[in-house]
Amino acid sequence: MKSIKSTRIESIDILRGLVMVIMALDHVRDYTNTGYMFADPTNLDSTTPTLFFTRWITHFCAPIFVFLAGTSAFLYGSKKTSKNKLSKFLFTRGLWLVFIELTVVNFSWTFDISLSVHIFQVIWAIGICMMLLAALIYLPKKLLLALGLIIVFGHNLLDGITQHGTEPLSILWYYVHQFNFQVINEGNGLLAIAYPFLPWLGIIILGYCFGYFYQKGFDSKIRKTWLLRFGIGAIVLFFILRFINVYGDLKPWSTQDNFIYTILSFFNVTKYPPSLIYTLMTLGPAFLFLYTIESVKNRFTNMMLVFGRVPFFYYIIHLYLIHLLGMVGLVVLGENWQELVLTVDRFKKGYLFNIGFDLWVTYVVWAVVIIMLYPICKKYMQYKANNKDKWWLSYL
Repeated sequence: MKSIKSTRIESIDILRGLVMVIMALDHVRDYTNTGYMFADPTNLDSTTPTLFFTRWITHFCAPIFVFLAGTSAFLYGSKKTSKNKLSKFLFTRGLWLVFIELTVVNFSWTFDISLSVHIFQVIWAIGICMMLLAALIYLPKKLLLALGLIIVFGHNLLDGITQHGTEPLSILWYYVHQFNFQVINEGNGLLAIAYPFLPWLGIIILGYCFGYFYQKGFDSKIRKTWLLRFGIGAIVLFFILRFINVYGDLKPWSTQDNFIYTILSFFNVTKYPPSLIYTLMTLGPAFLFLYTIESVKNRFTNMMLVFGRVPFFYYIIHLYLIHLLGMVGLVVLGENWQELVLTVDRFKKGYLFNIGFDLWVTYVVWAVVIIMLYPICKKYMQYKANNKDKWWLSYL
């Protein structure tokens, strides 16, 4: 890869690139594997170990992506002369992301020109959390850190509060803390709030505070010591809390008919919204990866670096590419490609539940997608690096 001068921190971009690549696997599974997005690969009554872990490995993506969004915000702010400029950027960037989620991203998922399905996922979560972070950065550092820890460790106390229906207070609570798919507009619309923002706010706040370890001049030996502590500590705490099985996740694990499925139950933690145990399980290994990768330079890290430096660009185009390939797959299966124009009626009908390819096809298509996206992302990365004077590139 042609060397490009950059002040960005390579280990962070490598980790971000890796989770972007892994994320594509889950989305390819959504549009190729039997059941498409209508079947739950973590349902122990119907899944297989291979299918389960194909889904499980992608659990690492969203929390790391959101956490590093906070870290990037801190590092971006460290280059600014005032918090006011950082706050303005975070608010406008967040507002932009929410708009993109409800338009460009929603359309990529459904290909329904009416946009009758309103899906609130990771881009919305990052957007709304950035808008809130725009105000929170004015808090003293220790208070901000305490707030992030309180949200991440304490939000599961709210699990028992549930709402139903489409009353304004119910809808508000769905946005705050309760995963919900709700038919609206007299059956002509679907509100899918997959990423209630409160737990993600805690994660992005901690990511912002984490940026302290990567500020200019920070001792790398001290940073690596803390990365090791954070990583081991989070993983140990994950196993302790999960084994106790009392607090930290909506889904307690249980002994199954065989040992393998008991293991699956143990690791079948809650992503929607991200539980404390889920967060520990995913961020712990991320810290250890950063500890390990800091001084590594090879073909693999160079490739991940490309994806990690253009994450938003990659995210948008990979969704459109995968959806188009899914339609081609339906034609190969002898089905109507329009079944993947996901209108409200098609979501309710669930026709694709028993249709699709075997899992090995998903892995082949995933590899094809990554190979296709690499040169495109590399070109865009080079364009961004050579056009730093263009302010609008910071929003893409």
